[in-house]
Amino acid sequence: MLRKKKITFVINYFYPELAATSQLMTELTGYLQKDFTITVIAAQPGYAGENHQSKKLFEEGYVESIKVVRIKLPEVNKNSKVSRLKYISSYFFLANIALLKEKGTDVIFTISQPPVLGGLIGTIGKLLKRSKHVYSIHDFNPEQAQAVAYTNNQSVFKIAKIIDKLNCSYADQVLVVGEDMAETLRGRFEDETVPNYTVISNWTDEDAIVPIEKSEPAIRGFLETHGLKDKFIVMYSGNLGLYYDLENLIQVADKFREQPDIVFLFIGEGAVKERIQRYVTEKNLENVKFLPYQPKEFLKYSLNSADVHLVVNQKGIKGVSVPSKIYGVMAAGKPVLGVLEQGSEVQRLIFESGAGVVIEPQNYEGVIHAIHYLHSLDPRELKAMGLKGRAYLEENLTRATSINKYRQVLQAVADNSPLEHSFQPKQYKEVVHKK
Repeated sequence: MLRKKKITFVINYFYPELAATSQLMTELTGYLQKDFTITVIAAQPGYAGENHQSKKLFEEGYVESIKVVRIKLPEVNKNSKVSRLKYISSYFFLANIALLKEKGTDVIFTISQPPVLGGLIGTIGKLLKRSKHVYSIHDFNPEQAQAVAYTNNQSVFKIAKIIDKLNCSYADQVLVVGEDMAETLRGRFEDETVPNYTVISNWTDEDAIVPIEKSEPAIRGFLETHGLKDKFIVMYSGNLGLYYDLENLIQVADKFREQPDIVFLFIGEGAVKERIQRYVTEKNLENVKFLPYQPKEFLKYSLNSADVHLVVNQKGIKGVSVPSKIYGVMAAGKPVLGVLEQGSEVQRLIFESGAGVVIEPQNYEGVIHAIHYLHSLDPRELKAMGLKGRAYLEENLTRATSINKYRQVLQAVADNSPLEHSFQPKQYKEVVHKK
């Protein structure tokens, strides 16, 4: 009997973390464990305040047949650059040690978290362990940090870009989550050899998240508990992070203080949550509510409690990141108010599906008009708009489609065999690019 190839995933966030990346990678490895021997190297839970009491530097355990090596890291204050740096550097150092201790690894799978260093772990591991490396880029950095002026030190961005270009060049396969990100990758290597890459969309569990009427008891109870009954809910569900312009978008809520039936609901945690909460308190806005991340099993109800979902990115993020919340919103069959650049991946999805409207980032008057427009629609028309997104997802963006593409890429890399031309998903003109 042939030995199953071993893949070591170095992915920072993993079950039971609530981060979107954790949920994606937990599902991916869960489906791949029948095809490969899998080890996951990840930080101990703590993304959304999860408490983990272990004092061991490295703690081994299993999730089904998946070996999980958890790294103990310092607590991180996401509003402090020093705290973030301490956390990231500790993870980088310890993840490298954990990876080097793993024996018999055929393929190292890393993601673009932490920025640049996630890929560098794979580069170092490939060099020292003589393994293959698959580099999955969910966010391009330093481009993302540069877009929001995370630091004014341009030499930091220059050095980081050189390192991450090296990571891409040295990888056996680069994965990106949108065609606009593939354009960014090609742009990095203008007049140079572009690394082998594949576009694979993120996903949600479209069987777990389905359209549900607000009259459903769990949703009705949720709305009543939080004072949201009979409200028109504009929801943002996910990471309240640095790359979404939420600290400015929250000012839109002030324009609706005289319309008590319109409520803005933010569900999640992140670096800017305190800032937008402070603005709401200072302005005495009663039409804005905050809730923590909801349990995964309740997500189908919380997403369906909204009338419109905000899916946003900061200006300059086109081709750098794809907000994965779009897949859950489309699965729930809810209309989308996208604050996104033209030509970005999610703008394309909304345009092609007809599931909502899109406004350019920083066009706050446009966002106000869009909310008025969506609020004015007949409920049946609004519902039909959202269901167009569900139909599009079922046709083009199912979980099985994306996971099968991962399986084919990893098997091809592990076996040192070429990717077949037929691997191209139909919504992209060019998906597999070979040297």
